[in-house]
Amino acid sequence: MERERAVDRLESLVDRVASEPMPVPVREVWAFGDVALGLDPVERLDVYLTKDVIMGGDADAAADFAAEYGIQGVGTTVDAEWATAHPDRVRTSDNGYAAPEKCLAAELVADDEPIHLEVCNSGFEDNVRQRLKGALARDAYEEVLDPRGVCLWVDGERDPEAFERLRAADLAMPTLPAALGMLGADEEAANEAADVLKQQRAEQEGSSVRGDMV
Repeated sequence: MERERAVDRLESLVDRVASEPMPVPVREVWAFGDVALGLDPVERLDVYLTKDVIMGGDADAAADFAAEYGIQGVGTTVDAEWATAHPDRVRTSDNGYAAPEKCLAAELVADDEPIHLEVCNSGFEDNVRQRLKGALARDAYEEVLDPRGVCLWVDGERDPEAFERLRAADLAMPTLPAALGMLGADEEAANEAADVLKQQRAEQEGSSVRGDMV
């Protein structure tokens, strides 16, 4: 999509997170990848959401939803009121429990949109470091998260300047290997990780989502 359209899409996503009920509380929204690099067109729109856990939970709602739909975890892992209003958007993990990251994707992104969501309980910058550390330890470079990101919204506050700079494509960003090198990866590992992520992105079609717990 054209960069202008991609930034518009980011704004609409932030608007919804800021003003509408979500499956789980969202604390931060970041953009990373192509749109942060100023590319035009943007092949895929990469968005990072920092989620909060649901405090307290609702055991009665969980039991009621499980009885009606056969899905566990509503009221504890995702918001019961949201799920009751949108049962068609409730998505599960392989174990049959409601999956917050998949529910957020179902709420925010159409299946055919070239948008990738990363969802984690940890902030973007912390998770970038954690993922890189784990990837280097296990040679699992597909786990690396592109660190070249920009914060758009945090704790209810939008950053208008961030959107302006995305539209103007004036954010100075290093190459991916250089960015990973700044975080401690040696040159060989950084280059290999960059190649793996490039191949991974080339294979993605439509919307995609990944969830993490740190």
